[in-house]
Amino acid sequence: MVAYQLLNELQQQRERWESTTLRKTLEAMPERRETFITESSRPVERLYTPLDIADTDYLEHIGFPGEYPFTRGVHATGHRGKLWTMRMFAGFGTAEDTNARFKYLLSQGNMGLSVAFDLPTLMGYDTDAPEALGEFGKCGVAISSLKDMEILMDGIPLGEVSTSMTINSPAAVILAFYIAAAEKQGVPMSQLRGTLQNDILKEFTAQKEYIFPPEPSMRLVTDTIEFATKHMPKWNTVSVSGYHIREAGSTAAQELAFTLLDGMEYVRWAIARGLNVDDFAPRISFFFNVHNDFFEEIAKLRAARRIWAREMRETFGAKNPRSWLCRFHCQTAGVSLTAQQPENNIARVAIQALAAVLGGTQSLHTNSMDEALALPSAKAVTIALRTQQIIAHETGVANTVDPLGGSYFVEYLTNQMEREFYDYKQRVEDLGGVLPAIEAGFFQQEIADSAFRHAQEVERKERIIVGVNEYVDEDEVLEIPLLDIDPKGYDRQVERLQTIRRERDQERAQNALSALRKACEGTENVMPYLLECAHAYCTLQEAVDVMRDVFGIYQEQHII
Repeated sequence: MVAYQLLNELQQQRERWESTTLRKTLEAMPERRETFITESSRPVERLYTPLDIADTDYLEHIGFPGEYPFTRGVHATGHRGKLWTMRMFAGFGTAEDTNARFKYLLSQGNMGLSVAFDLPTLMGYDTDAPEALGEFGKCGVAISSLKDMEILMDGIPLGEVSTSMTINSPAAVILAFYIAAAEKQGVPMSQLRGTLQNDILKEFTAQKEYIFPPEPSMRLVTDTIEFATKHMPKWNTVSVSGYHIREAGSTAAQELAFTLLDGMEYVRWAIARGLNVDDFAPRISFFFNVHNDFFEEIAKLRAARRIWAREMRETFGAKNPRSWLCRFHCQTAGVSLTAQQPENNIARVAIQALAAVLGGTQSLHTNSMDEALALPSAKAVTIALRTQQIIAHETGVANTVDPLGGSYFVEYLTNQMEREFYDYKQRVEDLGGVLPAIEAGFFQQEIADSAFRHAQEVERKERIIVGVNEYVDEDEVLEIPLLDIDPKGYDRQVERLQTIRRERDQERAQNALSALRKACEGTENVMPYLLECAHAYCTLQEAVDVMRDVFGIYQEQHII
């Protein structure tokens, strides 16, 4: 009754303010435009008060850090106890090139490794394959065999360093290479820490780097979850990625919804395999994009924790509180970077990184200012890393937990994100679930429509991009140094690959591939067979070609 009276009085006072103070201000100085919108084109009201979150129950919807529903963070002390992992994404050229970059980053304060693979590797081709021509080392490092992985991790203690690998369709093969490289260092797989992206569902909806059809692709993901659950207790088996969904043009709410729905689908498949949800769910992590709209991004991350906790507890019956935790890595928005006035990207990245920290991220990559032009140079990546270090040590934002919790605007946006998630969840269920929705092109069409709307807003200058459609410098001269890839790296890579094929134990390699084929044709977990392929120095493409032959190649249906 008291709360009702307070809200009623607040409503009366708001109406008084609007008819007096606000009206006089608008008469003297009209607002800059009629409508204000978020980065996702959602309207933003002039003012938010307790009236906008009147249906929010503090204990049920917000709570305390480290406690259900984890809206305010998965750890009770936030970043006061431990800073987020500063994990810079890196990879280019040969394994030697990237190994040197890794060692440089670690020397500069990077806390963990994050491996970018080149396009042939992502698509399961060896460097010297005809399909790989012209793509060597351009968007990441080329890894065609265990030997490349050994060189990539040379001098890096894999029992001590956490490694994240952004790989999807051939994820099981690359994981086998990594395990085998660690074993050659004397590190058992049970001691390995890191994350395999391994999120094939977002490939079908956004990034399009798929190889096999959805069903066998999901089998491979489930195989890795099952294998790591039994043998790699410190390893995150799948990092469900909203990042690429956002880069494809989705709104923040679409990124949130499609990512969490994908994550729930992996949980369903693992349970169907016979795994106990509390045995594997604590090792599922997430990967979110952090875009330009500061408050919207913070609200998205807070909503993600609350939704995942509820769904894991109530829908999937998880009893271990660690199974309820939505732990995530964040990366600043690559799609927001501009080739025009690239130094402006430093400011964009700093603001996005600050939002990720205030949103409670466990790990963070900051993009470099030159990434709209080329792979990042050492200078640019150092500035990006220093940006995180300045946020951590100079701004004070890590001194308290969830400092924007209780903001009427942030709590309203958090609730709105949650409402939009459940709207999408119902629409996907009406289509029969995640896989039928993908086959029907639902996710793809939603993302395309959002991207088109955003482009129109930029074209009409309803959305200002500094240096692109406003504040343009017609006389701009590019003065920042760009990374040059060693032109002889390709020849060295191909020579090493040919030597491996020539000098390995051919009988062991062929037997390993034959055993892998038999496992793919049956129902056995393929990971032990891929490990033997790795130790026998079978190449990436040799293993993936076996799976292509057994599983087939996916052809996307065009949506009209």
